Amino acid sequence: MMKTTILAAVALAAFAGIAQAGTTTFQAVNTPDGQVLAGQNGLTLYTYDKDARDQSVCYGSCAQNWPPYIANSSAQPFAHYSFVVRKDGQRQWALNGEPLYFRAADKKTGDITGQNADSGNWQVARPA
Repeated sequence: MMKTTILAAVALAAFAGIAQAGTTTFQAVNTPDGQVLAGQNGLTLYTYDKDARDQSVCYGSCAQNWPPYIANSSAQPFAHYSFVVRKDGQRQWALNGEPLYFRAADKKTGDITGQNADSGNWQVARPA
């Protein structure tokens, strides 16, 4: 019985850590296009239709205009959120396997300048 109680306490602590990581790493923000997923800085996150599942193809000038959402070294995947590993070894956040990016032109919370950009290849990410 004691073993079950200890395991339950460990599981609860792990879940609490995961929940906290999610609330500090991502947030939902209101925009003229409804709620969107934003990073810790409050700026809208986007997905790129040309990316493959679990792989980014946005490098060079693409990454200058669409900075990848890079995870810090202590970040852990949780729920629908995981990482893709970029060519330089950095871990980029992904939602359901889709790499997440900011738009350099977005300056404040609620900006969605990248919605349907590049012939519709960029989409705002929606909260999971």
